Amino acid sequence: MRYFIELSYNGKDYHGWQIQPNAISVQEVLEKAVSTLLREKTNIVGAGRTDTGVHAIQIVAHFDSKDVLNEQDFTYKLNALLPKTVAIQKVYRVLDDAHARFHALKRSYKYKIVQHKDPFLYEFTHVVKQSLDVSKMNEAAQILLQYTNFECFSKVKTDVHTFNCTITHAKWTQENNQLVFTISADRFLRNMVRAIVGTLLAVGLGKLTLNDVHDIIRSKDRGKAGVSVPAQGLYLTEVIYPKAIIYGS
Repeated sequence: MRYFIELSYNGKDYHGWQIQPNAISVQEVLEKAVSTLLREKTNIVGAGRTDTGVHAIQIVAHFDSKDVLNEQDFTYKLNALLPKTVAIQKVYRVLDDAHARFHALKRSYKYKIVQHKDPFLYEFTHVVKQSLDVSKMNEAAQILLQYTNFECFSKVKTDVHTFNCTITHAKWTQENNQLVFTISADRFLRNMVRAIVGTLLAVGLGKLTLNDVHDIIRSKDRGKAGVSVPAQGLYLTEVIYPKAIIYGS
């Protein structure tokens, strides 16, 4: 039987989602806990691979079990085994061919910025003290929706077969004392959101124009885009799936 796990994590102490040979990852911690409960080696497949230091408000992973699970009881026991930095929201059965990565229809991220010193937020936001033209940054964000090839925002060394992504939403909003960028797409490239945010910030600081943004995307050259902003401000917030993959739906 295949099950989906919905979880969240504070990425500060982890070297990303994916298992690393010499560093702790969220996938490794989760696999150990699930394997302990199922009493056999269990592989966990995630919806995506967040980088070192990136957080997740909601991410989904799947695993297989030879037994039917009491989903509520399994969720409780799994949370008891996991560190405080990882929390399981729910575990539920899906169709046997459901895949956490390949069946995802949409993924959404948020990037959080504060423009003043705050001792309670510095580990979870990016501080930008300079004045920003948020209106111009939103104009630049809308340019993203006009394109599908985002090689210019991808890490240079990557094993993807295509740099095409369909971005459906990209907007800056003020949420209390934070400036928040929200972006949704069918898929994202490695480092893509952080490179986009760095480019949009350059627009807000007057270092790049709207025409520059068009030129950067068309160039397919990572060297022409903005810097990659720090990981601690980035959150994977939502992964959407078709309801038809839920068992018994």
